[in-house]
Amino acid sequence: MRTEVASAERPVEVPSKKKARLALVGAGSRAGMYVEAVMGPHADTAVLVGIGDVNQGRTGYYMELAGRLLAVQAGNDEADSAPASAPTAFDPVELTAFITANAIDRVIITTPDHTHADYIVEALNAGADVVVEKPLTIDVDGCRRIIEAIEQTGRNVVVTFNYRYSPRNSALKEIIQSGVIGKVTSIDFSWMLDTVHGADYFRRWHREKKNSGGLLIHKASHHFDLVNWWIDDSPARVYASGGLRFYGADNAAARGLGERPARGTLDGVDDPFALDMREDEKLAALYLANEKFDGYIRDQDVFSEGITIEDNMALTVDYDGGPTLSYSLNAHSPWEGYRVSVNGTEGRAELEVVERAAVHGSRDKKNVVDPSATPIEEEDAVRSNGERLVVQRHWEVAREVEIINGDGGHGGGDVLLLSDLFNGPGEDPLGRPSGYMDGLRAVSVGIAGNESLITGLPVLIPRLGLGADLSKPAGQTKKA
Repeated sequence: MRTEVASAERPVEVPSKKKARLALVGAGSRAGMYVEAVMGPHADTAVLVGIGDVNQGRTGYYMELAGRLLAVQAGNDEADSAPASAPTAFDPVELTAFITANAIDRVIITTPDHTHADYIVEALNAGADVVVEKPLTIDVDGCRRIIEAIEQTGRNVVVTFNYRYSPRNSALKEIIQSGVIGKVTSIDFSWMLDTVHGADYFRRWHREKKNSGGLLIHKASHHFDLVNWWIDDSPARVYASGGLRFYGADNAAARGLGERPARGTLDGVDDPFALDMREDEKLAALYLANEKFDGYIRDQDVFSEGITIEDNMALTVDYDGGPTLSYSLNAHSPWEGYRVSVNGTEGRAELEVVERAAVHGSRDKKNVVDPSATPIEEEDAVRSNGERLVVQRHWEVAREVEIINGDGGHGGGDVLLLSDLFNGPGEDPLGRPSGYMDGLRAVSVGIAGNESLITGLPVLIPRLGLGADLSKPAGQTKKA
């Protein structure tokens, strides 16, 4: 097998058969989904030209994966499909040169959240469209810069909200859109992250708000997008309350937890909150084996110093069209899932999802970090994994709505998302494909929520000056 290496100085020859030419920036856990898609089921529509990351070891991990996948492809031209190794990390300047020299059509960004705006702006200005993992960005400045670059270049930005494609969330959208519960008046939405998945945000780079914007942006932008999409409305006013009340050194000291191990991947550590990366082949290969390149520690103690994000949050969000959202997020629940109730003038819809009924604290039972991405089975006499959508109109008995799931992560939602990304979205009566305005609306709630946490006051989103009028559809981004 021949692997042709591209650089800004020596471009890969553009193939005669036109495929979308992609560059992947960021070689963390989420990048694998895109590498496998491009080198597998979507190899006929796209070619992965380059992979870049600040950590050369993680770049090498995905280069090797791409090579293995390429080897099993039948009938594909190797030069069209072999990704280039990045001689150095794709900082914005290097990314611009790479895009220009290699005729890159789209850049896929899976880097830490605080870097999104820099990479998006550079990619757009260099002439490429962008696919970015949520969130769009983490602050007002990032929003303004992205919107300005979109308006100046006319290029496209897609924010990947895979939760829209999850069958249970699509089913709720269908119910609301059908009008069976009438005009929506309010939404109650509670999300529970358990002591494995929720704790994981306090081990990684997400634990510092300057990197992630906190869970109100990194995690909850998914949830705010769902509500915006479910009710087809734009958020206008946010009031937030919350704090770091469980994780962190101060909380550990207050509860008398005593001396803690600095990290989970240490011999002799027997703690339910510890993550031993040696127990997970991918984590060990991606992170543990590559600490020597950048010093990034993936398994920090969740009760250590330096955590600046919240683990308990509650918001009230008023919408342009009149509905009010009551939202809460807890990151140390004993079970994982969510409950959402949508009240309307004709009745009510209720969706309950249990993704992990119980967390087993014993180190002899391995817990999946993210049960939504990796479906699991749990035995519990009281609570069991599953989902249920119930609709009840006024003056009628309740009825359950069937939810039909597919294979793969998020109930098959990831497969549907990737199909839209690589094949182009077809006619979708639910409007699941998302654009940059959807990404902007989602982060606007978290950005306003973070400001409200600081001031203790409600925040009007139009006054944030995000660079666009959220009530306008994409392409009509009147300055706010």
